[in-house]
Amino acid sequence: MRTFLSIFATIAIILGAAAPAAAQLPSVQVKDLSGKTVDTATLSNDGNPFLISFFATWCKPCMREFKAIHELYPDWQDETGVKMYIVSIDEAQNTHKVKPLVDSEGWDYEVLLDANGDFYRSLGIQGVPHMLILDGKGQIVESHSGYTDGAEHDIIKKIRSLKTAE
Repeated sequence: MRTFLSIFATIAIILGAAAPAAAQLPSVQVKDLSGKTVDTATLSNDGNPFLISFFATWCKPCMREFKAIHELYPDWQDETGVKMYIVSIDEAQNTHKVKPLVDSEGWDYEVLLDANGDFYRSLGIQGVPHMLILDGKGQIVESHSGYTDGAEHDIIKKIRSLKTAE
């Protein structure tokens, strides 16, 4: 019994030590709208919380979420300094649709293209929309799929709680 407890304690320590690393962003190469390669492990916001939202141009809930956040985003930025990255998972033959969509909506989010889905898959994400909330140190503190009307209010509450926890 003592050996079992010792093994269990060792496993718990190993898993506990690995847990924080799993909350960091993986290093995956994606492109920005200008074609520049971006390493996802370097995404940050000068010590402020940030959001990463995975989407596709054909995803209606994604568009509803971005439009709802767009209305509030300038106020969020003024209040908390938050930054939002949106990551298109459109396949390579459809990435040409992303910039015209973003421009026509007037979204001033940071836009990344994950045409091969490597970043998306590396995080175990299986559907869009999918939002990650990260603290100022780049740790993933929340991850959720889907969008329901009004969810943007929960997002800003979480961002505010991260700012006050600093």
